[in-house]
Amino acid sequence: MPASPFAVPDDVVPGSPRAWAVAARPKTLWIAAIPVAVATGLAWLHGAAILAWVTALALAGSLVVQVLSNLQNDVGYTARGLETGGRVGLPRATARGWLTPRAVRRAIGAGVALSALICVPLAAHAGWIPAAIGLASTAGALAYMGGPKPIAYTPFGEATVFVFFGLVAVLGTYYLHAGTAVPDAWLAGAAVGAHAAAVLAVNNHRDFEHDARTGRRTFAATFGPRASSALYAVAIWLPFAIVAALAAFRASPGLAAPLVLVPWAARLQRDFGAASGLAFNAILFRTVKLELAFGLAFTAGAVAQRLLGG
Repeated sequence: MPASPFAVPDDVVPGSPRAWAVAARPKTLWIAAIPVAVATGLAWLHGAAILAWVTALALAGSLVVQVLSNLQNDVGYTARGLETGGRVGLPRATARGWLTPRAVRRAIGAGVALSALICVPLAAHAGWIPAAIGLASTAGALAYMGGPKPIAYTPFGEATVFVFFGLVAVLGTYYLHAGTAVPDAWLAGAAVGAHAAAVLAVNNHRDFEHDARTGRRTFAATFGPRASSALYAVAIWLPFAIVAALAAFRASPGLAAPLVLVPWAARLQRDFGAASGLAFNAILFRTVKLELAFGLAFTAGAVAQRLLGG
């Protein structure tokens, strides 16, 4: 049987850039980048002045939070002895011995310091609210698989992603540009957050049997695969309902641009229902790509709407 295109070979050199890439999971970084793009496009549509350095720092901060979450997940999962060999997900660098837990924890410490440093000029620009959002997001990333009661051990993982990689990331970036947070930004944040939550829903649906055996009470492990399939469907389709409503009620047809992706989403949901085992790894990355395409289409639609006098 040919190797999965999503598999990581076993010949990774310990401590190498490739080993760090396994832990940092760069293919997931779009989950952090898209909220910044969506918020920036929407703020520009609403007449805000967009400063390149503010956008760049907002993007950098969001990416740091995502990497911190991935690193903490890698080392925290291994520290709790959950890598039993029965999981079919992507490998963890610390579990394979490619990185030491100490090295990853030092990288996490450096990332926390970098996140705090990024908050300083943003606070000088827009006040304490963006700084508080950045620090709260950093704490949330660490709490996912850290502390005495990690979020990853509860049914609230998808909700946490919805909040921090949707509502918080979009509203925080919008506030940096516009100095306020309007209802449209809340709705855009909900759309982005739903697709981000869908990515985690795939991960937890794939691993629900393994998680149940090892004591992780994720949404899928707690309520079963039927409920997690329904959660995935809601998370996939809610963003389309939101942009359709925004386009109609705000008389901004450009915001309906993501609706061209409806056939893609329909195929993705169908394939999710038919998948098993390792096939969910491909579904996971296709869901990331759907969020990417949706966010870029929304941003392009917002920019086009402004250029056309909307």
